Amino acid sequence: MTTTRFAPSPTGYIHVGNLRTALMNYLIARKSGGTFILRIDDTDPERSKEEYVDAIKQDLEWLGLHWDRVERQSERLDRYADAADKLRQMGRFYEAFETPTELDLKRKKQLNMGKPPVYDRAALDLTEAQKDALRVERGNGVWRFKLDQQRIEWTDGILGDISIDAASVSDPVLIRGDGQVLYTLASVVDDTDMGVTDVVRGADHVTNTATQIQIMAALGFDHPRFAHHSLLTGPQGEALSKRLGTLALRDLREQGVQPMALLSLMARLGSADPVEMRGDMAELIEGFDVTRFGAAPTKFDVQDLFPLTARYLQGLPLSSVADAVAAAGVPSDLAEAFWSMARENITTLNDLEGWWILCRDGAEPLIEDEDRAFIAEAMALLPEGPFDGGTWSAWTQAVKEATGRKGKSLFMPLRKALTGMERGPEMATLLPLLQVIRARG
Repeated sequence: MTTTRFAPSPTGYIHVGNLRTALMNYLIARKSGGTFILRIDDTDPERSKEEYVDAIKQDLEWLGLHWDRVERQSERLDRYADAADKLRQMGRFYEAFETPTELDLKRKKQLNMGKPPVYDRAALDLTEAQKDALRVERGNGVWRFKLDQQRIEWTDGILGDISIDAASVSDPVLIRGDGQVLYTLASVVDDTDMGVTDVVRGADHVTNTATQIQIMAALGFDHPRFAHHSLLTGPQGEALSKRLGTLALRDLREQGVQPMALLSLMARLGSADPVEMRGDMAELIEGFDVTRFGAAPTKFDVQDLFPLTARYLQGLPLSSVADAVAAAGVPSDLAEAFWSMARENITTLNDLEGWWILCRDGAEPLIEDEDRAFIAEAMALLPEGPFDGGTWSAWTQAVKEATGRKGKSLFMPLRKALTGMERGPEMATLLPLLQVIRARG
């Protein structure tokens, strides 16, 4: 059975970059009828917050990305300890004591000599007495995995054939001096214990993948299928940061972005296929193919979400937006007519309130000086309400016959006088909703 996972750290709110990873793993699992795990990577007790765990779940539920089960790394520390012990017994795990300053000096020296800045394994030459002395002086050291310095190769689901020389990579730190288990080890143990078959993540993890493949092999496990998607940039190619609030999912939700608009964009962005507005999750699942994605950095413009949201909303019946229409203040007996008028003229549901205010309170008339006499004559011909679907046609015909105006010179001044705008909904559908006509004077 196909098993995938989304593994966020609860140290902040998830953003569009996180979503891309979550969505790809979700779609792979659902397309094959497999399992999608939400794994909370909370091994950092200082930065992990329960409020962010809750927020992650809320964001995924808002998008309809429902998980099959939740796992928490903080509840699996004994499994990581077992794996660490096994690596020690095999001679593949060693303690190192260099300070950050010492490591930085080593890297600079290697770079000056034209060598790759790789950890020199000096800790392997320490005697037990020297290690004891360093622990007294500096506290516990970090624990590094001793790589086999050979090529690490795999066929990536997006990048194709990958070959990395392990000699060009530092032995990775798997446990910090304070005992905190780091991602590289915890993820290896989790993926193998949980039977994860497919891992999709960002291209910035390629080196991690190489080292994890060796760690898995050392522990006696086959590695899952890996695919590394491109990283998102801003519309001008600039780096994105998860600290940009406008890109946090909850902020997009507040701005009125619809889940299916966001998912439709993310399911195709960076692939060889065009972005298409999808009606539901089933369509997204059916049309997803991870092999269609490329390796080049992918430009993301948050503004692209709003036309997609508008297009999605235009296709919805009142029943799908009834709560939003009611929240805008629209009386229930006018809800159907109001939605029919507004749906073609909003970008997000947040715009509904403004349209209802116009209907309820009327608009400040926009009347050109040369049209004042015309508008006064037209308003005298406007019948008393209530108006219906035929009122606009009958009224404009009467105004045409009385004034001789026709075409744009007839319709545009009337629209501006009633709505204060040059463009907007069909007047035949808007006029019956206007509770106040300020242009009557």
